[in-house]
Amino acid sequence: MLKIKKAGYKALSLVEHTALFTIALLTVIAMANEVWIVFKNWEVTLADLLLLFIYLEVFAMVGLYLKSGRLPVRMPLYIAVVALARYMILDMKNLDTWRMLGLSASILIIVIAILVIRYGHIKYPYGNSDKEI
Repeated sequence: MLKIKKAGYKALSLVEHTALFTIALLTVIAMANEVWIVFKNWEVTLADLLLLFIYLEVFAMVGLYLKSGRLPVRMPLYIAVVALARYMILDMKNLDTWRMLGLSASILIIVIAILVIRYGHIKYPYGNSDKEI
């Protein structure tokens, strides 16, 4: 039974690392594509920079997961805030007042959640494992 358990763990670990490598590779390709578009158009917009920042956060999240074996909840929340801000910037002319307020409230709620999570990690640490993040 122990051999089956170890083989299953190795198989899952292989799938996990393959998926993480694929995500990292596709993120690099997407970043290169975005940089190519910027150079082709000879124009850098705030939306381009925010999209590159989202790609960078995804890449950092994969790196952190490979390094530590765990993923802090804050990382996807940071990505969500930037993605919502990017959406607001790109579609600002087409957003009505209520949708704009809803998106702003969503960003505020996510930021408050990040602060609560961060406070919880400082006030109630898990031990030595929290010092790495």
